[in-house]
Order: sequence, then structure tokens, then C-alpha cells
Amino acid sequence: MSRAAPAGNERPEIRFYETNRPFGEFSNFSRHPLKLDGVVWPTSEHYFQAQKFAGTPHAEEVRAQATPMLAARFGRRRDLPLRADWDAVKDDVMRAALRAKFTQHPALCQLLLDTGDAVLVEHTGNDSYWADGGDGSGRNRLGELLMDLRAALREDG
Repeated sequence: MSRAAPAGNERPEIRFYETNRPFGEFSNFSRHPLKLDGVVWPTSEHYFQAQKFAGTPHAEEVRAQATPMLAARFGRRRDLPLRADWDAVKDDVMRAALRAKFTQHPALCQLLLDTGDAVLVEHTGNDSYWADGGDGSGRNRLGELLMDLRAALREDG
């Protein structure tokens, strides 16, 4: 959403969440298609949610959802069985989605690199694993994975 000014020697922080706000491109809901596993996914959210059902017809049902919000809702259904290893692989699935998204869209890659050494934070009370929980108590795994990707992209040159 916004860039917070650093206090003292702290690194600057960039908060994001809504796709229509600054740095909204970092959201998994941003409308940047990606190709993974030989398939084009409308958004990284579609890909991520579909992987909960990899190898089943439900994965294609997720991909066919009209919006990333609908894909997310489908992926959160608990009347359908999740893949048995989901908790073990979900970070790797997100890592693959982010790498595809940011390497397949050069402008996004540049935007990420242009964040310098800023701390990237998905800022919302809606999620305490992928985001900061709205109050900083969350894990912010999406922000962490984006910062890891930024470092890897710099190394790749």
C-alpha cells in the first residue's frame, strides 16, 4: 500500500495489499498471467490455489475461476480433499509462482528490483501466515519470499 519512512538505521518498509494501490503488483491478486507446468494461469493466486488440488479435476476448476478472489474461495473449500503434502510444499509452490510471475513480466521484475533493500510486507489483518496479520504479528511469508526472489534476481544479473 505505501512506503513507511525508516526510523534511525532501519531499512525502509514497503507495505502492499490492494492491487489498485502502490506496489499492488506484488499481490497474488494482481492481473499478471503466468505460465507454469505448461499451462497459463490468470494470476499467481489461481496457480497457488489450484496446487492444493494438483492432479485432480479441481485444479482446472480453480484455473477457470473468473477472478483471483473466486480462485481463493475455491481453494479454501474444505469439502474437497487437499493434497496430503500441502503444508510441506505450500511455500515452494508460492516460490515457483512468484518466480514465474516476476520473470515473465519484465516490468514487474524491475519494480521488485527497484525496491532496493526495503522490507516488503503484505499488510492485512486477513492473513497471519502470508501477511503481517495487520499488526505485525503475522509471518509475512509472501513478503519474505519476494525479498528472497529479489536477492536471487540480483544474483542472476
